[in-house]
Amino acid sequence: METATNQSIGVLGGRERLAAVLSPVRRRLLENLHTPDSATGLARKLGLPRQKINYHIRKLEAAGLVELTGEISRRGCTERYVRLTARAFVISPEFLQGLAADPDQLRDRYSSAYLVAMAGRAVRDVATLRERAESAGERLATMGLETEISFASPADFKAFSEELSAQILKLAAKYGSSLKSSRRFRLFAGSHPVITKDRDCGLSVAGSHKPVKENQQ
Repeated sequence: METATNQSIGVLGGRERLAAVLSPVRRRLLENLHTPDSATGLARKLGLPRQKINYHIRKLEAAGLVELTGEISRRGCTERYVRLTARAFVISPEFLQGLAADPDQLRDRYSSAYLVAMAGRAVRDVATLRERAESAGERLATMGLETEISFASPADFKAFSEELSAQILKLAAKYGSSLKSSRRFRLFAGSHPVITKDRDCGLSVAGSHKPVKENQQ
């Protein structure tokens, strides 16, 4: 029997899958299923009736949030062991359909609204592409880059952003292909202040250390 959770990231995009996690009981079950467990074991941990646990596990299985890892027969009964289908889950903006933020509709690319919309589109697009790749039995070509940088002043932050944009445009011109057989990729980069224990404000690109006043929120 497997003992570890699937290490992939699950994307909750359908109404049925989102509805399945709205119940507080089901969220508690999910939090306790990083390693396989049975209804009996979960009932003991959570102090709930086994029949109630079984009911909610079936709902989570139907939604694709948990999966069967094995069965053990004990005293004439069969204990079913289930686990999470992913290490963690994120909600796809696809669920909001027309209400989802569209970065193409925002003019201020230095605003937090643009960054949030861009990240939301990335979640939606990668989730769709990953499903297509899995159906075709192929690997999805992706790249992730993350680091932390300290800026001494708002002017340094602005200069870095402009220089980074210029370098990316140079690389795009160098490696970009006009061949019809070429595969198109979307590259995006974003930055935000690191969250600390203290209440923190971001650097203002306008030239002061006051919170940024954004045109789009």
